[in-house]
Amino acid sequence: MTTAPAHTGFLRNARAVLVLGLPLVGSHVAQFALHVVDTVMLGWYSVTDLAAGALGATVFFVFFTLGSGYAHAVMPLVATNAAGDNDAEVRRATRMGMWLSLLYALIVLPVFLFASPILGAMGQDPDVARLGGAYMSMVGFGIGPALVVMVLKSYLAALERTQVVLWTTVGAVFVNIGINYLLIFGNFGFPEMGARGAAIASVTVQVFTLVILLAYAAWLPALRRYHLLIRFWRPDWQALRMVHVMGYPIGLALLAETGLFAASSVMMGWLGKETLAAHSIALEITAMFFMVHLGLSNAGTVLVGRAKGRGDTEALRAAARASLVLSLGVALFTVAVYVIFAETMVGLFLSPDDPERSFIIPLGISLLWVAALFQLADSAQAMAMGFLRGIHDTRQPMLIAAVSYWLIGLPIGYGLGFLLGLEGVGVWFGLVTGLTAAAIALHIRFWRAIA
Repeated sequence: MTTAPAHTGFLRNARAVLVLGLPLVGSHVAQFALHVVDTVMLGWYSVTDLAAGALGATVFFVFFTLGSGYAHAVMPLVATNAAGDNDAEVRRATRMGMWLSLLYALIVLPVFLFASPILGAMGQDPDVARLGGAYMSMVGFGIGPALVVMVLKSYLAALERTQVVLWTTVGAVFVNIGINYLLIFGNFGFPEMGARGAAIASVTVQVFTLVILLAYAAWLPALRRYHLLIRFWRPDWQALRMVHVMGYPIGLALLAETGLFAASSVMMGWLGKETLAAHSIALEITAMFFMVHLGLSNAGTVLVGRAKGRGDTEALRAAARASLVLSLGVALFTVAVYVIFAETMVGLFLSPDDPERSFIIPLGISLLWVAALFQLADSAQAMAMGFLRGIHDTRQPMLIAAVSYWLIGLPIGYGLGFLLGLEGVGVWFGLVTGLTAAAIALHIRFWRAIA
């Protein structure tokens, strides 16, 4: 009997990662496009509405990130149990993921409903605080649907139904553009609502996406075996506790990373509005490229989780290796893009006649060159997080993330940027350090766990 060459096994696993991961990459890019669309269209309307919408969206994203831990926990739980043909556990984990998401949304809703005085107390411009509060009081009703959508996307991805996730998200982008056009600007006789119109559009899109995915998940013949909505109202305290124990550390780890970048934005603001503008542009560019790693990380979570469910450690290792190699390949390609096209990409965000263009572009280029340095670390930490979720390890990675980002990355960024006078570039070197520390520690933990 002949044995297949090692490279054949790698190619087979790489193909599995791409088949599963590319639609998820597209879905993440489309999800990011929703944010870009709101930013651009509000920018066309007015600066005040843009500032209010951006402020409200930032607060929404912080709460959404924390609550999304339950959805991220559903993905490996469903993948593992589906691989073991344990339909009841698939159903239990997904249902209680939706329960926890809705309970969390109810808990945080008052923050959105009473946002105006909170924003005012934070020292925001009175007009921005008032309008931002109005935006948040509307968009807050969308956090429940948005989190349940995340749970359903995780459920469907774990069952390798990624095409519907992709095309539903793409459709949501076009629905968002259409409703924004009607309600932000008051076209075709609709009321002109500015930022409030964008909030209504966001909630409508989230409900639209929820209805599509819920209908698909509940009534597609191939998925009816899981009986997802039958007796949905009945609590399952054991499963709820399981999803909570696995999910809340994921949410906190995601919040730690998001908080690192938010804190870096605050520090960049201390250096002036031009520095903050360059930082914001560089973050937008790096966030878009990061969507590729996020999609591949999700694929790694599913494939590792399925191998765990089958008890196949060698397949688990092979799936992780293939996912990691593909992500690192994307990282190297991204490094080349940043180095070669940095000026072009930064320039796209600025008007040709902007008087501050001559200052912002060189700084933006230098930040993207620093970003090129952390591509390998950023991709590696994202993949390791995904692999660890696949083997249901979330608590220790949460602690690693908190220490790496807040006790290593942030202080070094402050020290290099302000104490040593490297300013914006120094702050970004702090990001590099934090991401690198997380990547090393997370990979050591994963590969030791499956040795």
